[in-house]
Amino acid sequence: MKSICFIIFFISGVTLSQNLEEQIYSATEAFIANKNDHSYQRLVQQENNFKSEIKSKDEQLALVFLQCNKAFYLKDTNQLRKAISTYEEAWQRYSYHELSIISDFDIIEYCLKPLGNLYTKTNNYTNAENTIHQYIGLAEKSKNKAQNIAGIINLSALYQTRGMHSSVLKMVAKGERISGVSKLQEEKLTNLKAFSALALKSQIDKDIPKNQDMPIIEKPFAKHRLAYQLALKNKDHTKALEHFQRSKQFQNNEELTIRAMAKRDMEEAQLYYVLNDFDNADLFLENALRLLLPNYHNQKLPEESDLYAENTLIDIFDLKARLQTQIENALAYYDLSFYVTNLLTSSLTSQESKLANLNSNRKRSEWCIDLLFDAYEKDPNPKLFYRALNYAEKDKAAVLHEVFQKKSLLSKHPNDRLLLKEQELLKEQERLTDVLIKTKLGYQSLQNESLNKELLEVSIALKSVAQAINDKYGATQNQTIDFVKLSNQLELDQAALAVYFYGNKALYKFSITAGTHQLSKIELNTQFTKAITDFIHLFDHASVINNNVNSFTFQAFELYKILKLDQIVTQPNLIIIPDGLLNFVPFETLLTESTETNNFSKMPFLVTSNNVVYNSNINFYLQDRKKSSNHQILGVFPVFENSNQELRYSVDEAHSIQEIDEAKVLMHTEATKTEFLKTAADFGILHLSTHATGGDFINPASIAFYDQPLTVNELYSLDIQPELVILSACETGIGKLQKGEGAMSIARGFQYAGAKNLLFSLWQINDASTATLMDLYYTSFEKTKSAHFANRQSKLDYLQNPSISTTKKSPYYWGAFVYYGKIEPPVTRGNIIYYFFGMIAVLFVLFLWFKNHKTTNLND
Repeated sequence: MKSICFIIFFISGVTLSQNLEEQIYSATEAFIANKNDHSYQRLVQQENNFKSEIKSKDEQLALVFLQCNKAFYLKDTNQLRKAISTYEEAWQRYSYHELSIISDFDIIEYCLKPLGNLYTKTNNYTNAENTIHQYIGLAEKSKNKAQNIAGIINLSALYQTRGMHSSVLKMVAKGERISGVSKLQEEKLTNLKAFSALALKSQIDKDIPKNQDMPIIEKPFAKHRLAYQLALKNKDHTKALEHFQRSKQFQNNEELTIRAMAKRDMEEAQLYYVLNDFDNADLFLENALRLLLPNYHNQKLPEESDLYAENTLIDIFDLKARLQTQIENALAYYDLSFYVTNLLTSSLTSQESKLANLNSNRKRSEWCIDLLFDAYEKDPNPKLFYRALNYAEKDKAAVLHEVFQKKSLLSKHPNDRLLLKEQELLKEQERLTDVLIKTKLGYQSLQNESLNKELLEVSIALKSVAQAINDKYGATQNQTIDFVKLSNQLELDQAALAVYFYGNKALYKFSITAGTHQLSKIELNTQFTKAITDFIHLFDHASVINNNVNSFTFQAFELYKILKLDQIVTQPNLIIIPDGLLNFVPFETLLTESTETNNFSKMPFLVTSNNVVYNSNINFYLQDRKKSSNHQILGVFPVFENSNQELRYSVDEAHSIQEIDEAKVLMHTEATKTEFLKTAADFGILHLSTHATGGDFINPASIAFYDQPLTVNELYSLDIQPELVILSACETGIGKLQKGEGAMSIARGFQYAGAKNLLFSLWQINDASTATLMDLYYTSFEKTKSAHFANRQSKLDYLQNPSISTTKKSPYYWGAFVYYGKIEPPVTRGNIIYYFFGMIAVLFVLFLWFKNHKTTNLND
């Protein structure tokens, strides 16, 4: 109806001279009057012809109108990705040509609102938020209260979807302060407020603002929905089903979309499932599938070609999997869920959106691993083991791995304009994200809607470039593991591999050597979680361990056994891929035996028997990386003398580096963020001795320079690719923990920027002991040119150093530094001599062969 009104409005204003404009409106009118696949294909062909002829703003506006109607049809026919792209193009056209100057076309109602809703439906939360913020800003400027409230309602609904209930209450409060709200909008605000207040009250009462009463809901449907939510919170599923079915009675099915009806059936199926009524659960799932998939036949596994990006399909397949009695059937449904998830996330451009989508994948991976573990216990078949391992690694450090793939492709094609454009846009996206964070924290004062607009434009451009790159080079490969390559690499490295998957109910451990495999399951009970967290907290302060050494030795050995490391320490090198809380555990400080000694230098630490190397996932370990020939070192030492943050012993670290050839040191006032950013890309090794913080839920992780800090988001926009980064600072491996991806730390920021290998800290390290460790590290590194070897050797040398007191040999002083990267065999003086004589022998053999070959030719 609204579309027809606009046609009348626009056509009535055209003149006879505007032939192309008339043609565009006529084509759109014809399509609206008879929407089907045939008329859609004709419209697409006409649109392509119009694009090549358009010149005036009026013609551009007519095409925007066509594209909005085209996108609406695509949305209604579940072609969501095409619908999003079409709305994006319409908005870009409208914005770029400044069409608001010549018309009062309602771009919010007919483009931005449906685009924001589609972003939300497809889990693109970053773009959804940016779009909604943008049209709220436009509505405020035009003083359109109805659209302002609509934006507030949609943004609140988005926050509610993401569990950000405090933000919902703040947005609702903002909406309530606006006068002239319609009755329907008032009801929506009340419902949003009620659901979020309920959610917060069930979590922590103190999160609800003082004097915050539960809103009174009058509408029967909303009242029963709230009662249903409350019953779910209280796990009274019988009452929840009763209120759910009562709420259905007050719904007008004629007003519901097919998607809404399918979603409702899905919800009812979930209720029947938790009530163990599996027949009814399956019945409602089948109803939902028939609604969403016209080609679907009952009880048959849907074809991937019939699927599309839709959240409800994921929920349906996950529940269908749990209803299966055969493991292969269950895994087939889970794989369909993964497939639809990939459809949803393939167009995401910001890492924030990608990270937000990882959690549901992780839950599904755990369900798959659990099924395969049960089968593996009965039959320890290698195929079952490797299938489970693939699920465990499926989304581990996935965002980081994708960045490395992009940079690897660029290194192969350094002059490709598409790849260069993508890197430029990614940098700009991270720069804008950093500005937006600083604006929210009050460090910068800019209009949010302008940032939101820029971020959305960058995201749209990135998606377009990414599609062109996929067409040219193929889509980014998933993280399927090459197990033959893994076995060969482990044998070459004389290494054992311990891969952990930290789920919601269990911790799974995959132990692998060149010829063996073992899968273990550890239940995540209170006792287990306490053992991990208590051990991590031993390193909060030096006195914690030194005041009770016996407690430390007991906990260190117990955790070693709990994590089942005794099953795998059969090789000199131990590669650990941690997950969850294990990202913060210093494995090298665990004890391999029970001990009664209080002398730290005599304790059986894991570091004394094994060289421990960490990695983010298996594919990082297997990644082929060309070793850099750039051995120049850049040392950064702000020192901060004559301040309460002075790092007095940092000067000793600087002297250790200054003695090395090809080293440049930035000290005191020279150690600025600006100078570092300007020169970092020229060096193969970066050493930063300074202060750092892991951040919190509001402030991002950051590392200090003499003038100002560098945040983790700023690191995301860099492209420096050093061979090694040494972060001699506190908490450089600490940050907000993202399931599967790890800590959002300064160390991860350097990985994102291209660092191939890293050495960083897990707690607030001691200045003096760090200086000693770093001196020992560089002494070993200069001899061996092996970063991982030098890391272990420096710790062993520290423990055996007679000039260091027993108290200072506590693992608190030496255990903070962990090495993430490749295993590089040490190059010793003996190796070099053997290599030299070996080369002479090869050259001598070649000389004899050449001489003999030449003589033979002459005789012939």
